[in-house]
Amino acid sequence: MIRFQISAFRFFSASTLSPTYQIIYRTVRKIPRGKVATYGQIARLAGFPGQARLVGYALNALREDNHTRVPWWRVINAKGMISLGEFTGADLQRELLENEGVVFGPRGKVNLEKHCWGR
Repeated sequence: MIRFQISAFRFFSASTLSPTYQIIYRTVRKIPRGKVATYGQIARLAGFPGQARLVGYALNALREDNHTRVPWWRVINAKGMISLGEFTGADLQRELLENEGVVFGPRGKVNLEKHCWGR
């Protein structure tokens, strides 16, 4: 049921989404090229501590035409890994990050000590 609700957000543009999502998008836009941030880190910086899933929902709500204005690919999980599945954009996310100079280890992990924004 939640998946259906999340997918339904794809029909809205970022400008029609909630002010909460707008705050999250503003925070994600601050991540510099070649750096990553975790869902939890973005939630905390956006003023929603403990709401990492909210960040995931907000990023999932982006329409394709907003992907370049909100660098969703720079947000990864706390383990330093891409959370998207194989069929939902994980390869694209990895490619975009690698094009920015983010290096993945042999197990698909990003070295957060080196690449995490603000560390």
